[in-house]
Amino acid sequence: MSSDLIIDVTPSEIVIALQENKKLVEFTREKSGAKFAVGDIYLGKVKKIMPSLNAAFIDVGYEKDAFLHYLDMGPQFSTLNKFLRIVSSRKNKITSISRIHSNPDINKEGRITEILKAGQKVLVQVAKEPISTKGPRLTSEISIAGRYMVLMPFSEKVSVSQKISTNEEKNRLKKLVQSIKPRKYGIIVRTAAEGKKVADLDQELRRLVDKWETTFHKLKRASAPSLIIGEIDRATALLRDIYNPNFNSIIVNDQAVCNEITDYIDSIQPGKKKIVKLYKGNRPILEHYGIEKQIKASFGKTVSFKNGAYLIVEHTEAFHVIDVNSGNRAKGGGDQESNALEVNLAACDEVARQLRLRDMGGIIVIDFIDMHIATNRQKVYDHMKDVMANDRTKHNILPLSKFCLMQITRQRVRPEEIIETAEKCPTCNGSGKIMPTILFADELENKVKYIFKDLNKKRLQLKVHPYIAAYLTKGFKSRRNQWILKYLKWVKVEPNTSYAFLEYHFFDENLEEIIL
Repeated sequence: MSSDLIIDVTPSEIVIALQENKKLVEFTREKSGAKFAVGDIYLGKVKKIMPSLNAAFIDVGYEKDAFLHYLDMGPQFSTLNKFLRIVSSRKNKITSISRIHSNPDINKEGRITEILKAGQKVLVQVAKEPISTKGPRLTSEISIAGRYMVLMPFSEKVSVSQKISTNEEKNRLKKLVQSIKPRKYGIIVRTAAEGKKVADLDQELRRLVDKWETTFHKLKRASAPSLIIGEIDRATALLRDIYNPNFNSIIVNDQAVCNEITDYIDSIQPGKKKIVKLYKGNRPILEHYGIEKQIKASFGKTVSFKNGAYLIVEHTEAFHVIDVNSGNRAKGGGDQESNALEVNLAACDEVARQLRLRDMGGIIVIDFIDMHIATNRQKVYDHMKDVMANDRTKHNILPLSKFCLMQITRQRVRPEEIIETAEKCPTCNGSGKIMPTILFADELENKVKYIFKDLNKKRLQLKVHPYIAAYLTKGFKSRRNQWILKYLKWVKVEPNTSYAFLEYHFFDENLEEIIL
């Protein structure tokens, strides 16, 4: 399976699109300077204790207080709290956490009022980004993720990913990591570590420990609330989690981000940095690689997937509902049961893709086409588990009920990706009425004249819908050629498939839009 990563960097946001076999499977957008990403570590202050919830609200600088439950504090919370007190003191100079004596683990059945009080400073990590009206969800079980392992300060436990194929490899990695890890650190070995040499693991372990030890200096002068360790940017974090040798290309339209990704790829797999390419085309990068079209086709309420079959996707605050419809397949040959099985199996592929693409979390209920044979329902269940195996997000799939309903729970750590595909007409502004089409060409003519005569622009680029572009450029006596001969200045007409039918925009010689 080939994978391509397309990254669109603009001043306001960064857009990341992952394609597998040229099909869009993941799409994320992040505002520039966005805060409170999963993995960020903050020095927070306890704002309010909620004994009835056995939880506390923590001020980490977000507009709404973050939520910390007692069960998310971790068994080593007392040791972490002791570390915070020692490091925050200006008199102490801690160079390694191995010098800090561990306190006993907190009681699993305990109450939060026994450990926290209002105004207390706590070291916390974002477990869930702010979603809807809720603030961030926090944990005090601090972890720092790398490509091959996850570092957990104040824990001594070493565990290995269950996805690693053989017990021999699991045992090799466990013994290897136990031999190189420092005291007072726990390690979770990730799937990407399979087959790696001790030098690769030791290099990353040292880097993760160094990253954690930056807190020694930051906490000494930090005041709550403040960011202590920020997660790496979304593009590099995504690469850290999904990169594999099958990647064909990573294409980005920004030189600085391109350099960062090239350095990262070179650090984890020297010799593969050539797959990182800088896009220099004039067309928008997402349009050039067909991402824009796939977005329009994949994020609507109705999603077609095979031979006329389609999904209807509905969202509520608590859960998501996906209805599978056979469409015109009902008119085809074969009996109803075999047709239903074929459509349902194909629907599994598209549902798995939609869950990753929209990053849907919580409870998902799928209403498959009715099947009366139990073995067919089992086939659909087994196929869904197979196609969901590539989903990195934690999930749980329940077998189909006799009514052919399937329930899936999928971890939600950031807001769902929602893109409105229905467009408000820029020409009529939703009124349903537009100017007479016979006057449209005259309107363009008047604006071209104004730009060249009054604004004295030297060159002009006009972006329009492909149908309008064809009309303006067809033949030797086309409108475009008439403008060039009339004003003796260059005019370029460029089609843009994302524009509405009568939408148009003018750009000058510096490719800056001319607002009229």
